[in-house]
Amino acid sequence: MSVSARLAELGIVLPPVAAPVAAYVPAVRAGDQIWTSGQLPFADGALTLTGKVGAGVTPEEAAEAARIAALNAIAAAADKAGGVDAIRRVLKVVVFVASAPEFTGQPAVANGASNLLGEIFGEAGVHARSAVGVSVLPLDAPVEVELIVEA
Repeated sequence: MSVSARLAELGIVLPPVAAPVAAYVPAVRAGDQIWTSGQLPFADGALTLTGKVGAGVTPEEAAEAARIAALNAIAAAADKAGGVDAIRRVLKVVVFVASAPEFTGQPAVANGASNLLGEIFGEAGVHARSAVGVSVLPLDAPVEVELIVEA
């Protein structure tokens, strides 16, 4: 089954590529790899959530935000690849989690992105990953997701 057919089966529509909020591009291609810039959980042009995980934002809310940010990263990668069906494999995922000082559940938050990639790409969505706690992210987003894919 193609990736676009799988998206349709799941009822998922790729969003438009999010406009950069500073001096960068959404994704860059180098040979058969596409590296996305960090993507925030934007939907319909607005952040879906703001704040720190463990201090006002629950891990479950943050995992959903990571899912949305990952979908934005897929859109950026697909745009550079020439369509989502041109993405052959997800290689690496980096999830930054704006965390309260005592919060240590970054891997569970990152699962929001990882699980989505598995749903969409199946075995080709199995990836290496980093889940990194940080003090603050742009626009007070709770998560930011980067992808490296093969196309």
